[in-house]
Amino acid sequence: MKAKLITALLTLLASSSLWAQSPAQGTWAFTMSSPFGVVNATVIMETDGDVLSGEFDLGEGRKLAIENGSIEGDTLTFSITREGMMTMTYEMRATVDGDSIKGIATAMGSDAPWSMTRSS
Repeated sequence: MKAKLITALLTLLASSSLWAQSPAQGTWAFTMSSPFGVVNATVIMETDGDVLSGEFDLGEGRKLAIENGSIEGDTLTFSITREGMMTMTYEMRATVDGDSIKGIATAMGSDAPWSMTRSS
């Protein structure tokens, strides 16, 4: 009987919110309007505790790694660096609200709003 009770309690704990995945975990459709035009990407985000990692897939083989990522509650912060003629690092901050994320990207002294919707 004790073994059944312990098994039931462990099952309950494993399915509780204590073990739930992060609200940022998953695949997202990203869009941002910038002075250079609209940017779209597929974003895969993974979490390990308060560490956020993953990548932006811009298509045509262009991928940007999520760097210095963190998540605290429903708030995300990370950076992405775009290489090219001029290297540019975007500092990203956002809030997760269910299946959507809204944030601000800061680069070169300018801010641009961005958003994501959960794909999976």
